[in-house]
Amino acid sequence: MLHHLVLLSRQQSAMGRILAITAKILHSKRNQNFYAVIHSMKFIDSNFNGQQQRRKQIHQELNVWKRVLWPESIKLLINLQKSLIRYNDGNRQSNKIWMALGYTIITFVSLMFPPSNKPDVLRFVSWNEFYYQMLSKGEVELIVVKPDLDLVTIYLHEDAIIRGKKAPFRQYHMNIVDVKKFEARLREAEARLGIKPDQSVQIIYERNQENVWFALLSLLVFGAIVSMFMRNSSKSQMIGTNMFSNLRRAKFTIVDPLIGDGKGVRFNDVAGLKEAKVEIMEFVDYLKSPERFKMLGAKIPKGVLLLGPPGCGKTMLAKAVATEASVPFLAINGSEFIEMIGGLGAARVRDLFTEARKRSPCIVYIDEIDAIGRKRSGERIAGGGSSGEEEQTLNQLLVEMDGMSQRDEIIMLASTNRADILDRALLRPGRFDRHILIDYPTLEERKEIFISHFKSIKSEKEPKFYATRMAQLTPGFSGADIANVCNEAALHAARVDKKLVQSDDLEIAIERVVGGPEKRTDVMGPQEKRIIAFHECGHALVGWLLPNTDALLKISIVPRTTNALGFSRYLPSDRKLYTQQELYERMCMALGGRVAEALTFNHVSSGAQDDLNKVTKLAYTKIQVYGMDPLVGNVSFDYEENKFGRKPFSRKLARLIDERARLLVAQAYKDTEKLVQDNRDKLKLMAEELLKREVLNYTDIERLIGEPPYGKKNLVEQLDLNSLIDTTSGDDDG
Repeated sequence: MLHHLVLLSRQQSAMGRILAITAKILHSKRNQNFYAVIHSMKFIDSNFNGQQQRRKQIHQELNVWKRVLWPESIKLLINLQKSLIRYNDGNRQSNKIWMALGYTIITFVSLMFPPSNKPDVLRFVSWNEFYYQMLSKGEVELIVVKPDLDLVTIYLHEDAIIRGKKAPFRQYHMNIVDVKKFEARLREAEARLGIKPDQSVQIIYERNQENVWFALLSLLVFGAIVSMFMRNSSKSQMIGTNMFSNLRRAKFTIVDPLIGDGKGVRFNDVAGLKEAKVEIMEFVDYLKSPERFKMLGAKIPKGVLLLGPPGCGKTMLAKAVATEASVPFLAINGSEFIEMIGGLGAARVRDLFTEARKRSPCIVYIDEIDAIGRKRSGERIAGGGSSGEEEQTLNQLLVEMDGMSQRDEIIMLASTNRADILDRALLRPGRFDRHILIDYPTLEERKEIFISHFKSIKSEKEPKFYATRMAQLTPGFSGADIANVCNEAALHAARVDKKLVQSDDLEIAIERVVGGPEKRTDVMGPQEKRIIAFHECGHALVGWLLPNTDALLKISIVPRTTNALGFSRYLPSDRKLYTQQELYERMCMALGGRVAEALTFNHVSSGAQDDLNKVTKLAYTKIQVYGMDPLVGNVSFDYEENKFGRKPFSRKLARLIDERARLLVAQAYKDTEKLVQDNRDKLKLMAEELLKREVLNYTDIERLIGEPPYGKKNLVEQLDLNSLIDTTSGDDDG
């Protein structure tokens, strides 16, 4: 091996110099032990004969090199490092590459002669096992004594028999207490066994020839790492700086009208939101032609905050701004500012505004700004306030928005559905001056949204026909809900191999969005099914007989994936205000199911849990929030308790509120019980029919118990319900 290294070292290259250094170190007298190991391993052979057995044997467990050869290996590494530095020819970049390659070659050579850490190497036996199972059987071929380690390595003959079967290993280890007395003890044992002196086991003493390859490998790897970092310190610093710089950069998306192809969402594509589009277009006009505003001395607001429930089109409206405006649009999510490393959020805010100033005039849009705009509070965890990192990010955002001038021509645009948790400093004039509410769409806006989505759907009739009727059936639906209904209708039509989307597909789609798909495989027992039928008919009957409840559309006892065993579907109105009597009748309608169970079966079930939750919440809301109780008075407190569980009123008032809520629920139950008792024949008629058909619609109920005593409610008079829901009911013969 040394000879080959010397031959290779004659090359006039960095690799040749590294090999020459390695050969020089191996040839030095102070490293004769290391060279002896390499030289002996050069002649490794599979046979256990003579000197080859001594060279092949591999020593004690892995900590041998720590105790014996650690100082020697340290000296070797130091010499190697000094020699490499001494042969530096000035070409640092080349030397770095060849140095790394040299370390790789040395490591590869080390791996060519790996330490034997297999189970057979670490197989230890006691003196008794050695004496009775090996020596007495004549299976021992050679014993190697290592005085430095107080260790004996036992080599067996090929095909040795131990305990009546072939030995699984060729070599074993045995710890000894006194090396000097071991040979004498062995000869005495042989004499007792009748082994003649000329047939005794050969003993070889081996000193200072330990396997250092594990030590060399670990030290070389460590040395390579240290050397590369020390000799490339400037480069490492530059790499580290670049890595941190990349972390500090804001991860925004740029929509540049000068680069894009003009495609995207436009204001004409955003159905509804007429007032919001008028407000937002003012900012687009300012960026397109600021002279018209500056001539009159007008100062455009710096920021616009889009507020409203999720799914109502805030992000879509912002995308339309990006397409309509002839200026760059920088969009980023609020969560992109927050990382585990402190200070990155503030750095990314600075980078965002730096990029915005380079591209001015432009629009900066932060989606879900509540991720960094929470109220600053000392009660960070329990009180729901922001964390330290979020506060730093928010402070930097406030500073940057204050630093924006009219000359920068930068408009801030942000959206959130949690405006109640935003910090006040973020909402004041001079930052987000204008707040635009994106609320649930009205009836006319729902029509526009349905027409917009029906343009891409093949339907049996014109989109306007479906849009008018579906808009009336979906009060309280957001734009995202309407899009989901249209998509579910198309999916259902495709699922049943229809060529066109029809009315029943839309009806099924609405029920799927509201209650989830049907679970026809969830078979209920007859008694359980009967209880559910009377429960749902109780709700429907009370709502049918009271004047201020929503219009009934359908009753079903088909289980749904939302864990609803049955449901009654109503048509809520778009009203914003409710009277005290209207809220009371809603409580009665919610209690109708439990009352029907009690009157019919003389017991109640757990199916009314959700109804009782609604009734309880409605009772407390009437008394505690709306101030509709004469004893509690015209006071209003939040129904939900704060984060610490403390109520914002005294214990005496709390007891009074609890008592009045209990009495209100009891009175509602009593009135509902009287109403159902007076109409038990109608309840039974509806329930029996529902058990037969599983689904009853408005027409079926009207045929069974007559028209509602207070007339058709809400929008039912305007609806051609038969065209939408008759197809879901069974045959009249049932």
